[in-house]
Amino acid sequence: MKKNIIRIVGIVFLAILAVSCAAKAEPVLKLTGLAEKAWTANELKSLPSSSSDYTNKDGETTTYTGVTFTSLFEAASLSDYSTVTLVAADDYTAEITKDELAACPTCIVAILEDGSLRSVMPGLSGKQQVKDLVEIQVK
Repeated sequence: MKKNIIRIVGIVFLAILAVSCAAKAEPVLKLTGLAEKAWTANELKSLPSSSSDYTNKDGETTTYTGVTFTSLFEAASLSDYSTVTLVAADDYTAEITKDELAACPTCIVAILEDGSLRSVMPGLSGKQQVKDLVEIQVK
């Protein structure tokens, strides 16, 4: 009987230890510059989603789902800025003006099946379609 109680107490202790040591959800996207905010994948998925079609240089159209830049900026209480720099995990950057973003209501940060992010900027340069997006710098 004592051995069973000791085993049960040990199992409960290990379970509590495992839960307390579980990794916290890491941010997958940071907003820096004029506003500071970070989102985990679950937080991004909880924001209002939008779909956007993007046609690549080969004429292939793909529909992406994600969060509009407007929704991200509203969540960060950001309204006044002049430029946005999109930063990829490999340090590739692309700059977009406030006017370009304002003229593109279908521009989104897409959440891909593998959990990575990318900018989808219909009608804008292919150079502004940033894959593996990790940061948005606002100036």
